[in-house]
Amino acid sequence: MTTPSRQLPIRVLIADDQRVVRDGLAMLVGLIDGVEIAGTASNSEEAVRLAMTHRPDVILMDLRMPGMDGITATAQLRDRLPCAQVLVLTTYADGDTILPALRAGARGYLTKDASAEQIETAIRAVHAGQTHLDPSCRNTSLQL
Repeated sequence: MTTPSRQLPIRVLIADDQRVVRDGLAMLVGLIDGVEIAGTASNSEEAVRLAMTHRPDVILMDLRMPGMDGITATAQLRDRLPCAQVLVLTTYADGDTILPALRAGARGYLTKDASAEQIETAIRAVHAGQTHLDPSCRNTSLQL
């Protein structure tokens, strides 16, 4: 008799300097079936440190935080923890922000206007190794 294999949950780390955003995202993402919160970080340095400890599958990364910015943290995470996928979740949707984040190794980019469904879709996409861009970013002229 074989027992059905259980798929492991997608482990997500959330990095945002605004507590209400961080806590709200943790609550929202924690409700997604098959996803669990691996931790939350209030800045980029803490995000890198927690990622190295908890080994999340996906890191939701704000870009503009005190201290090290999210782009630098994304590059560090790509070097130190290449199996983790960074999904940017930020307020900004301009080419001057999107391009550096993608060049640093982010697999996805969402604005904070994203719906719960869009966040879930993006988490699942980057976890599966795909890229995901917020529809509002597609209107930005991007020259990779």
